[in-house]
Amino acid sequence: MQVGLLGGTFNPPHVAHLVCAAEAHDQLGLDVVLLIPTAQPPHKAAPDDPGAEHRAAMCELAVRGDERLQVSRIELERTGPSYTVDTLRALHEREPEDELTFIVGGDMAHSLPTWHEPEGILRLARLAVAERAEVRRADITERLVTLAGAERIAYFTMPRLDVSSSDLRRRVGAGRSIRYLVPDAVADYISEHQLYQEAV
Repeated sequence: MQVGLLGGTFNPPHVAHLVCAAEAHDQLGLDVVLLIPTAQPPHKAAPDDPGAEHRAAMCELAVRGDERLQVSRIELERTGPSYTVDTLRALHEREPEDELTFIVGGDMAHSLPTWHEPEGILRLARLAVAERAEVRRADITERLVTLAGAERIAYFTMPRLDVSSSDLRRRVGAGRSIRYLVPDAVADYISEHQLYQEAV
């Protein structure tokens, strides 16, 4: 099976996450895309974090009804920082027949050489890069060309959607609506559980 992987804090998940996953699914011939919420991000603290269980629950609500998208709890089952290469190894051990595609934005792809075991990532998965205007394909290719496995990079396009989780948290904290920026079920969950009320 061709399995796409979209990791993140999803704090909260929003329409740009879902469009990215859907475009990767459709353009790269994937059977399914897994949203993988991190338990403990290794590179940055998750501000205003309501906790991994809330974030995973919001991801489940976000993908409900779309058979192309599912949620994996694999990183919530481990302790310590969530390194991509460890997640890929664990997924490969569980389903060795699956072909994995790790989905990232252009800015994240550009920073791949600084990640933990970047060549291990490229050994275990194809890297699918969502192209955006601010990070050109030529720049990414040049940056990654020295890595073993750099030929396993694929590109797909997605509409520009300037939606960020940090902005959504601020909107909730300020009492503003986030309707249409997240699925209705996610907006309802945030309201019901009074998440991000103190976000600034």
